[in-house]
Amino acid sequence: MKSIYSKILILAFITSSIYSYAWGLAGHRIIAEIAENHLSGKARREIKKIMGKERLAYWANWPDFIKSDTTGAWKQASAWHYVNIDPQTDFKAFEQNLKAQAGANLYTQIKVLSSQIKDEKTSEKDRKIALIFLIHMMGDLSQPLHVGRAEDLGGNKINVTYFGDKTNLHSVWDGKLVDSQKYSYTEYAKLLDIKSKDEVVKIQTGTLEDWLYDSHKIANTIYAQTPNDSKLSYDYQYKFNETMERQLLYGGLRLAKLLNDLF
Repeated sequence: MKSIYSKILILAFITSSIYSYAWGLAGHRIIAEIAENHLSGKARREIKKIMGKERLAYWANWPDFIKSDTTGAWKQASAWHYVNIDPQTDFKAFEQNLKAQAGANLYTQIKVLSSQIKDEKTSEKDRKIALIFLIHMMGDLSQPLHVGRAEDLGGNKINVTYFGDKTNLHSVWDGKLVDSQKYSYTEYAKLLDIKSKDEVVKIQTGTLEDWLYDSHKIANTIYAQTPNDSKLSYDYQYKFNETMERQLLYGGLRLAKLLNDLF
C-alpha cells in the first residue's frame, strides 16, 4: 500500500505544475498541522492506528497528488473537492441550494467519508483512504472559492495578474497569497494557532452547513472585489491577508473538531 502511495507521490511532484490545488502544498499542511495540535487523546490514538506514525500534514495533499494518476482510478474523486453554488441571500437559501445539489461534491462526500470512517465494517485500507480524503477536503472547505460559482469554475476563469504574472483568481487563493508570506507550514501553523480555549470552542461551533456558508459568504466578497482582469499586488495582499489567515486557522480547528467527534 505504501509503495503505491510513494509512486503516486513521485509522479505528482513531477507533474504538479499543471494542476490548480486547493490551498497549495503549504496551505493544506498548515491546516493539518493546526488540527493535529487540537486532537483529543482518544482521536490521536485512533488516528495513529489507521494512519501510522506520519502526522496529518504528511497526507494532507495526497488527494491532489493522485490527480496525476493516469489510470483513471481516482477520476470520480475530482468533484469531491468543491461545491458550486450561486450567491445566496441568507443561510436558509444557501442550505436549501446546498442540499439540492446533484451528484457527489464537497458537501456530500465529507458526510460519506465520515460515515465510512465510523462504520466498523469499513476495511482498514478504505478507512485510511477515507481519512486522508477527509483531512484534505476539510481544508478545501475553508478555501472560499471551493464554495464558489459554477460559471467561472470557482474563479479559474477569472483572469488576473499577480505582481505582473498572468494567472487566475482561484490560483491566487490556492497558493499565491499563502506562499507570499514565506513561512514554512510549521512556522505558519504556530503563528496562527494562538486563540484562547474559549475562542477555539466558538470557532468550532456550528454544523458542516454553517461552515460551508461561512466560506460561501467570503467567496462572495472576493468575487465582488476581484473582477476579471484585475491587477493584483501588495494592495490585494493587504486587503485579504487577514481573511486568508483566518480561513487557514478555521480550517484547522474545524478539522480537529470533526475528527474528535468521529473518534
